[in-house]
Amino acid sequence: MTITIYRARRIITMNLARPDATHVAVRDGRVLGTGSMAELALWGPSILDERFADKVLMPGFVEGHTHLSEGMNWRHVYCGYHDRMDPDGRTWSGARDLRDVLRRLREALPSDDDGGKPLIGWSFDPIYFLGAARCTRHDLDTVSVTRPVLLLHASGHIINGNTPALAAADFMRQGIDHPGIPLGTDGFPSGEMKGPDAMTPILQRQGLYKGEVDAQAMWSFSRLCVRKGVTTATDLANPLTPATLELMLAISAETSFPTRLVTVLRGNGRHVTELVQTALAYRERSTDMLRLGGIKIVADGSIQGFSARIKHPGYFNGASQGLWYLTPEWMRSLYGEALRTGLQVHTHTNGDMATELALDNLEQSLATNPQRDHRFVLQHCQLADAAQFRRMKALGMCVNLFANHHYYWGDAHYKLTMGPDRAERMNPCRTAMESGVPFAIHSDAPVTPMGPLFTAWCAVNRMTSGGRQLGTYECIGVLDALRAVTLGAAYTLKLDGEVGSIETGKRADFAVLDGDPLAVAPEALRDVGVWGVVQGGRIFQANTM
Repeated sequence: MTITIYRARRIITMNLARPDATHVAVRDGRVLGTGSMAELALWGPSILDERFADKVLMPGFVEGHTHLSEGMNWRHVYCGYHDRMDPDGRTWSGARDLRDVLRRLREALPSDDDGGKPLIGWSFDPIYFLGAARCTRHDLDTVSVTRPVLLLHASGHIINGNTPALAAADFMRQGIDHPGIPLGTDGFPSGEMKGPDAMTPILQRQGLYKGEVDAQAMWSFSRLCVRKGVTTATDLANPLTPATLELMLAISAETSFPTRLVTVLRGNGRHVTELVQTALAYRERSTDMLRLGGIKIVADGSIQGFSARIKHPGYFNGASQGLWYLTPEWMRSLYGEALRTGLQVHTHTNGDMATELALDNLEQSLATNPQRDHRFVLQHCQLADAAQFRRMKALGMCVNLFANHHYYWGDAHYKLTMGPDRAERMNPCRTAMESGVPFAIHSDAPVTPMGPLFTAWCAVNRMTSGGRQLGTYECIGVLDALRAVTLGAAYTLKLDGEVGSIETGKRADFAVLDGDPLAVAPEALRDVGVWGVVQGGRIFQANTM
């Protein structure tokens, strides 16, 4: 096959043996080598491609925690507080108060009956309206009293529903006693539903909880990946019905599909034996562009939604303790079976109490099912302290920290949820590094917008949207942050032998940048433009997707 040598202004390889280069040679979708033109010419006859001569190449970014729902949500009404770009490159303005949210929903009401389909808003979070009342079913009834109206919170752990939505799920009755279903003064549910027990009946009734993915969602998601320089992205918690699996295999196999997907099976609510056997069977179906076989479980809720499980002294504002999404016995049983069969488990733990539960259960499970390189990953793990990181290191765990949280919710954590001291040590990248725990950083799109350069900026600067630097000790260097969104993330997915750096034998996956992230000031890192990607040797330009 033909050898193509690409010349660039600079190639940041993330390969310590050869960290910088001006040329990279590619054959059959893989890297032959990096270096000078004279060095690479030794491989034999080649074609010199200079289209990236004024660009900077990096390893294709690896998004270690995202969801394909980022591609699906854009067909609904955006109700987030911050401005946000959609997969087509259009920027949508944020909704700055509840009145604006309700106005957007009213404007989106269909002019015809259309079968009474639910009207859905997404990325809502009332914590941005500090001091304001929570959204209630009565607020959403002002949008419609005949059509179900749902507001999906940015965290994914809370929804709001109007009276028709609650009635359809048989929740419009007095005296329900459940921690995830707060009641109004009239004894009926207020309309805010927290956690899977409360959310699932409403979502199922409106046809929203199956987690099915369609072709449109996959293509929308992949277009956004190209815009952000991502060549490998996770779909971290998919129920993966047989029909969904076949669709994803077909779409990802198309020659024009630009993103390698790591799709992880959603575990909560399933019998351990059936879950493990399904994951093992799916692992055998893996392809280059669709990697299968992992399991994702969720231990608790969200910090800003006050549903995460927090150790002493609890929430700063005195809110009641959060929710458990599973039992310790179920988690321990799954860990044991996954270790025995060689499956990787990703565990969502937002609160430090949930992290402690995961550490305890893995320690017990490893005693009876030792595994040398399991790479179980704690996802988010936002409140872990130094002692917990030392335990992670001893247990052979990885961590994927939610660096974007500093920007989007840092002010609320400082003033309301955690208080100053704990807010300043959240998502502690430097502690992870100093403890020797392999780590990545992520966006959790659609919870926050996908954008690895922005995520790296968050880890480097730890600035809130209000302008506060939140925890200077935990700031890390630019190169360390770039490693976390390339080779670090690849390691947490057991793909570091294939992607995450530009070196001989690896996939020819590159992020093509307009500027040099190592040459700009650290505070300007998020402003470096993305031209597109090279994925397996195929070139995709963002503005043509």
